[in-house]
Amino acid sequence: MTQSGLALSVRAALEADVRVNLARHPLRIEATGDDAIVLEGDVADVAARKSALSVAAGVPGVRGIVDRLRIVVATPRSDAEIRDSLLKLIEKESELSNCTLRMHLEGRLETLHDAGPSAYGEVEAEIKAGVITLNGQVLSLTHKRMLGVLAWWTPGCRDVVNGIAVVPEEQDSDDEIVDAVRLVLEMDPMLKAETFSVQCRDAIVTLEGSVRTESGRRQAELDAWYVFGIERVVNRLRREG
Repeated sequence: MTQSGLALSVRAALEADVRVNLARHPLRIEATGDDAIVLEGDVADVAARKSALSVAAGVPGVRGIVDRLRIVVATPRSDAEIRDSLLKLIEKESELSNCTLRMHLEGRLETLHDAGPSAYGEVEAEIKAGVITLNGQVLSLTHKRMLGVLAWWTPGCRDVVNGIAVVPEEQDSDDEIVDAVRLVLEMDPMLKAETFSVQCRDAIVTLEGSVRTESGRRQAELDAWYVFGIERVVNRLRREG
């Protein structure tokens, strides 16, 4: 297949995906000489972003994805504002109090929270044009996922690159994902009064139960998408009344 033909096939697949919604958020779709697909542009949310990447990767003939997708934010914020908000979110979580946090500031690395010799991990955060990149290491997948979700929750965040290593290496599983999603839903102040059933099979999460508002239903789904390692979210939550 030619490069132009491959790009057209990917575009057709994305046009058929209601989450991506190319009519509202047009994307640049280009095939490279090695049959990789470049996706560039703004998407509505993390669900649209992950769906676009998954759909494009599933098109026959595609051998790789160059990801240049960014989330549309209601109110753009400077990297300094994003940094300050991220720090506040992390400081609120007692589970992360024993993790040393460093951030790249104006070309230098500064320690913003030092957990001392008893630290169970060290994390470095870098923010460029609204993209939060996390590196370093922690002791568990749960902590890696918590930090990733807090980054996604940070106002102004347009994407999260979670490169945190888990040391010693921990085997992931559907049960681990279920525990992580439940924890995130419990952490979200917008969902304190809601109850959910969370299931996972082959990294596909299904949410069931009832919520009071449509915004709560939507927020619960996005929270699940924010969890590192999720392939897809099936939202079967129902509105009460």
